[in-house]
Amino acid sequence: MLLFRVEFHDVADMPEQIRLFFENSEDVNFGEDADYIKSRCQAVCGKLPEIDKLINDNTEGWNTSRIGKVELTVLRLAVYEMCFDDDIPAGVAINEAVEIAKKFGQDNSGGFVNAILAKILKQGD
Repeated sequence: MLLFRVEFHDVADMPEQIRLFFENSEDVNFGEDADYIKSRCQAVCGKLPEIDKLINDNTEGWNTSRIGKVELTVLRLAVYEMCFDDDIPAGVAINEAVEIAKKFGQDNSGGFVNAILAKILKQGD
């Protein structure tokens, strides 16, 4: 949910958005996960140009300006995990992304996300 805010705010504004996210989520106890969430969001934001290039290079007839905001957010997180996080296996990143896309995206979001991530994974082999 925090990374979704990138679509509505400049990347330079994300530190403030992170602060607001946690301030406005008082009813949720993030506990020790808060630092992880913050650092993950900052890490993804720091790699957005590279992540978006990978997404754009692996879509036909689509680019990051045309992809739905939910799907784009899910793709960005998964691509970060696949390409820049050695702790998360690519298969796990893809499976989680597909499930999140199915839950929060449109009817065909899971398949769309899966197809793009599979292509990126194949390119990396």
